[in-house]
Amino acid sequence: MSDAEPAIVWFRQDLRLFDNPALSGAANTGAPILPVYVLDDASAGEWAMGAASRWWLHESLKSLNKDLDGGLHLLQGKADVLIPQLAGKVNASGIYWNRCYEPWAIARDTIIKQQLIADGYDAQSFNGSLLFEPPFISKADGTPYKVFTPFYRKGCLAGGPAPRQVVDKPKKLRLHKLETGIELATLGLLPGIHWYDEMAHTWSPGERGAQARLDTFLEQGIQNYKSGRDRPDQEFVSRLSPHLHFGEISPHQVWHDAKALEGDSTIATDIDHFLSELGWREFSHYLLYHWPELPRDNLQKKFDQFPWRDDAKALTAWQRGQTGYPIVDAGMRELWRTGYMHNRVRMIVGSFLVKNLLLHWHHGEDWFWDTLVDADLANNSASWQWIAGCGADAAPYFRIFNPVTQGQKFDPDGAYVRRYVPELAELPNKYLHNPWEAPADVLRDAGVRLDDNYPAPIVDLKASRERALAVFKSLTPVAT
Repeated sequence: MSDAEPAIVWFRQDLRLFDNPALSGAANTGAPILPVYVLDDASAGEWAMGAASRWWLHESLKSLNKDLDGGLHLLQGKADVLIPQLAGKVNASGIYWNRCYEPWAIARDTIIKQQLIADGYDAQSFNGSLLFEPPFISKADGTPYKVFTPFYRKGCLAGGPAPRQVVDKPKKLRLHKLETGIELATLGLLPGIHWYDEMAHTWSPGERGAQARLDTFLEQGIQNYKSGRDRPDQEFVSRLSPHLHFGEISPHQVWHDAKALEGDSTIATDIDHFLSELGWREFSHYLLYHWPELPRDNLQKKFDQFPWRDDAKALTAWQRGQTGYPIVDAGMRELWRTGYMHNRVRMIVGSFLVKNLLLHWHHGEDWFWDTLVDADLANNSASWQWIAGCGADAAPYFRIFNPVTQGQKFDPDGAYVRRYVPELAELPNKYLHNPWEAPADVLRDAGVRLDDNYPAPIVDLKASRERALAVFKSLTPVAT
């Protein structure tokens, strides 16, 4: 095999060198490696990446290119056209990639693989992104699971193949470099306005940043994970989600590195709980695989008749963190500033949108898609359907998060709210999560002027809860 016959490694949601099965498979052939990334917004359609994700992708590609000694070949356009063209141009010995699981990607990749094989190329795909691939997990009767616990405990842990072991980074990569690709800046991933400056100070995209984040979590966060993961004011969550989405670290490495600590009985429960959270990520992808309409269609069809309200003013207040409920506003402002929101707060703001405001979960899904650095089609869709009550294993309709009691319970000292809603910083804890109940002198001393420098509540909690319950109770079951 000559240097004129390189093996193409098509990077996608696997922007790493360690534990990259496609890269290792290509390297094992002995051929020089041509690493390529294709920005394919056309195939993604309405699910092309949002602004925050595009910033992250820019930084991650820059990091990967550095790790590849400047050899990453960038293209922009439809991958089903560009990948076969590139294979013919370089007389490729083979084309290797790790599988993606979005419906549009599955459809596109199936066509590409069929075309490449028909043209005589060695085209191979690998599992680099999921612990338990959806086609191999099912109930005893062959139907897919719809409830998380049996899916995870029976289908995955007891019934499915165990997560594969990690594969090392190829000891030496012989790269085939082309001079005809485009520059990273030409992809247009960054806007002209530097709205992402705080994100840049918050995150370290790339494989090194991902590894550092995992190491820090396993050393400092896992010990209090089960109890501390609900506290947005503390650092007991992994914050690995964007790194996992872009594949800067594999879930297999995270899984095995965490399980390696199970010998310590003092953290065994924390580790089990953390691994189950990885299981929720798997469940979301499983649902998307079996129900590809998940991003837009209610899984529970009775919700098709739900009388969602149309209130642009309320939606804007929610998006901007101006609802008058401090924990909700803190979460929405954290999202805007950092591209991230703590998981407990995601549930609070989601419940507030779809239940207290009765606004369609699509509004939340779309806003998160554009503003989250970890925006993932499976996780985003499944989570919004869960909080709205219309998805698989969804929250019951009567579970309506009270933002006051949630704030008091999970941000008891107010550190989280004070960080992101500084206009309330001088309020005593007693009134921090319910400033409208504070006496006039307390508000005055804290410099808080309701409906001036901080909004009064845009909706009454009790009345909006009763309204939501009445609507949910009125839904008529639909035969499936």
